[in-house]
Amino acid sequence: MKWKGKRQSSNIEDRRGQSGSRRGGGGLNPMLLGPLIKILFSKTGLIIVGLFLVFSFITGNNPLTFLGQLFVGGDNQTEISTPYQGNASENELAEFSATILASTEDVWNGILDNYREPTLVLFTQTVSSACGSASSATGPFYCPGDEKLYLDLSFFHDMEVKLNAPGDFAQAYVISHEVGHHIQKIMGITEKVQSLRGQMSKTEYNKYSVRLELQADFLAGVWAHHSQQMSQMMETGDLEEALNAAFAIGDDRLQKQSTGRVVPDSFTHGTSEQRIRWFKKGFTTGDIEQGDTFNANPL
Repeated sequence: MKWKGKRQSSNIEDRRGQSGSRRGGGGLNPMLLGPLIKILFSKTGLIIVGLFLVFSFITGNNPLTFLGQLFVGGDNQTEISTPYQGNASENELAEFSATILASTEDVWNGILDNYREPTLVLFTQTVSSACGSASSATGPFYCPGDEKLYLDLSFFHDMEVKLNAPGDFAQAYVISHEVGHHIQKIMGITEKVQSLRGQMSKTEYNKYSVRLELQADFLAGVWAHHSQQMSQMMETGDLEEALNAAFAIGDDRLQKQSTGRVVPDSFTHGTSEQRIRWFKKGFTTGDIEQGDTFNANPL
């Protein structure tokens, strides 16, 4: 792909290597508790309390906050953070991801009047979202609750090594697929499908999940169609990389690879053949109206 030097999206939330918070500042020494109580309830202590109340009235500050800092030793919640320094290869993948996200913004802003640009969250190992906590093992995902895409860049390495799906356009397919789920959220499709959960068996609900995922594949193809017309980023072999990635993450192939058998009733994303076919349809037509997977028969 010819992506270098092109616009990068500003809708990036980089949480790579983000450290958490810890308690800091210590606490009140239990040995001081008795003397402190005696002081507060003495005549001198009552005068001090009165002065603090006057101080509070004049300044608008909470005197308890000052007392807490005085006796406890300051703010006892300290945020510990260190700027993340990725290696050159990882940082290039981050730049690539921001460039692809920018391309999806350009395409979908031109197709949908009410398009809201999602945020791409880059993380390492674990992450928290409005949909709950997740680990890198979850793979890239979209959370409709906060309209954010979540991606651990190590997944691209796993695609190449574990799934035999290398290539930058294969990586672009992954990002554009998750953006496809964002399109579904905007169009109200995600909510309709999620409302069916609990109203039917898991096997029946899985069928709707498959149609939802295949439509996201179709929308990824629509993005690729228009992106190529707008920016000419694709090179020879790029389309094959995306189709190979779609093949690699088909339910039937993954099940066969992991367990040695295929259980169609447990499919949630579609077969390799279905994923390839719907992506190709989106890429060939570029027409969002051609992607009604929910009424397609056969799928």
